[in-house]
Amino acid sequence: MSETDTADAFEVTDFAVIGRTFEEYLTIFDLEPADLEGKRVLDCPSGTDSFVATAHERGLSVTGADVLYRHPPAAVAHRLRADVDAVAEQLPDKRHLFEWEYYGSVDRRVAFLERASERFLADYPSGRLEGRYAFAELPELPFASDSFSLVLSAHLLFLYGDRLEYEFHIESLRELARVATDEVCVYPLQGLDAEPYERLDEVLETLRADGYDATLTETPFEFLTGSTEMLVLSV
Repeated sequence: MSETDTADAFEVTDFAVIGRTFEEYLTIFDLEPADLEGKRVLDCPSGTDSFVATAHERGLSVTGADVLYRHPPAAVAHRLRADVDAVAEQLPDKRHLFEWEYYGSVDRRVAFLERASERFLADYPSGRLEGRYAFAELPELPFASDSFSLVLSAHLLFLYGDRLEYEFHIESLRELARVATDEVCVYPLQGLDAEPYERLDEVLETLRADGYDATLTETPFEFLTGSTEMLVLSV
């Protein structure tokens, strides 16, 4: 990425360890809490979202999977704090990459990050022991086929298209579909520069050739400018 391109992209050195709340997740994937009742749901990569923790409180069956979960709570907390601070520092200068209707302001966006982080960190030690948080590294998952009704995947595929190969995307999507019985939902379809993933049409063609019903569906959530659609794979 050139210096000019970097100026027009949100800068992340590796992969950002930040999280979203249960409420944000419902909006992103256009879900109601009732849509999750009686289902086994996988959130992958789950990162430091509080989606799993809040779902557990509500009696819902949600498992989080992430490469991050190889690390103990103290190490995760240290990385999370550093990444939240880095995001908060950049947001004022990169406001033009985002739409602010949902959050309203930089301060409120940071408050959502903080709330998700605190709730995740409170649940992670016990949840890791109880199996709510499973170590996994795409494009391979440690779950049997058809283990989950619904699979949600946010803020990895397509977003990091500048550093994840096309083949990684295809293999990961096939793996997410392998463990799902109903649907896989992926968001966003834009990169860190807010531009659409350049090989999205090829992804759709490949998945359809595999036999999946791959469609782009509108979502009511938009933060990264233009990110108004999610990929839905009907298995």
